[in-house]
Amino acid sequence: MSTSISTPAPVSRRTTFVAVAVVVVVAAVGLSWAKWLPYAQRAGAVAASGSWKGSSILTTGAGENPFARAWDFTLAYGGAVWKALLVALVVATVVDVLVPRRWLVRALGRRTPLGGSLAGGLASLPGMMCTCCTAPIAVTMRRAGVPLPAALAFWLGNPVLNPAVLVFLALLAPPSWVAVRLGVGILLVLGFSALVGVVVARRGARTGDVPAARDAVETADEPVRWGEVPRRLLARFGRLAVVLVPEYLVVVFVVGLVGAPLGALLGHGGALAVLLAALVATFLVLPTAGEIPILLGLAAAGASAGVLGALLIALPAVSLPSAIMVGRALGWRATAATTGATVVAGLVAGGILSAVG
Repeated sequence: MSTSISTPAPVSRRTTFVAVAVVVVVAAVGLSWAKWLPYAQRAGAVAASGSWKGSSILTTGAGENPFARAWDFTLAYGGAVWKALLVALVVATVVDVLVPRRWLVRALGRRTPLGGSLAGGLASLPGMMCTCCTAPIAVTMRRAGVPLPAALAFWLGNPVLNPAVLVFLALLAPPSWVAVRLGVGILLVLGFSALVGVVVARRGARTGDVPAARDAVETADEPVRWGEVPRRLLARFGRLAVVLVPEYLVVVFVVGLVGAPLGALLGHGGALAVLLAALVATFLVLPTAGEIPILLGLAAAGASAGVLGALLIALPAVSLPSAIMVGRALGWRATAATTGATVVAGLVAGGILSAVG
C-alpha cells in the first residue's frame, strides 16, 4: 500500500506580485522616514555649512564611572538608530511573511558566487543602514535560503557602500578618502562575499551538505492567506524583536562599558597604530555616518593617514553587536571570517591612504 504526500501548490504569480509590491511600499515608506529624507536634509546642511554638526558618540558619558558611561552610551546609540532598527525589523518581518522563498532565492541567488555578491550588494544600496540595523534583514534573508554571498554582501554593503555617507565624505573630506572608501569597500563587499561562497560550496561538495539556498527552493512556500497575514506579521515581528533586540542592547551596553577606553586608543600605538585601529574598529558600534566625526577629529589632531584609512573601512563595516546578531544565521565561521576580512580591508585602505599621502 503506497502513501502519497501532497505538497502545497506553488504561490501564484499574481499573489507573488502583490506580496512583493507590498514589501516594496513598506520598505520605501519606512526608509523615507528613517533614512532618505533625514539624510537629504543633512546633506543640504553639510553642503551649506561645510562642517559636520555633532561630536563622536564615543565621547558620550565622558568623565562618568564606567557603568554610567555605558548606560549613557546605550541610550545615545539607541536614540540615534531606533528608527532604522524599527524599519529593519518591520521589513524583515514582511519579507519573511509575504515574499515566497523561491522568488527571493531566484532574485538574489546567481549561478556564480560573484553574481550573488553583486545582487546582494546592489540590493543593499537603498537601505543606507548601519551594520546593526541591517542585521535583522540579513538574518531573515539567510534563513529564507538566500545564498551566503548575497546575504553577506547585503550585510556589508549597507554600511560600507552607503550612498549618503559617500556624499557626506565628498563634501567634508579629501577626495582620496572617498576613492578609498568606495574602492576598498567594493573589494570587501563583493570580493570577499564571493570568496566565502566559493569556500562554502567546495566544503559542501566534500561533505555532501546541501546548500541552504537549494534546500529552501526545494521546500514549498507557505500559501499567502491574506486574512491570516496580520496575525502572522505580529507573531514574526515579536519573534524577531524578542530574540534580537535584548541581545543587541546587552552587547551595546558592553561596548559602551569598554568602548571609550578603546576609542581613546584610536590614532595611537606607534608602529602598530594601523593594525590597532583596524582591530579596535571592528569591535566598536556606531550609528550610520558615526565614523565621520571620529575621522575628522582624528585628522585634525594629527592622526596618520594609515590610521584614518583603516578606520574609514573598519569602523562602519562590522561591530561586535552586529556580528553576534547575525552569527547563528550566517554561520559563526563565516561571521568570524568577515570580521577578519574587515581588518585586512582596513589595513589595505590604510596602506593606500599612506601611499597617496
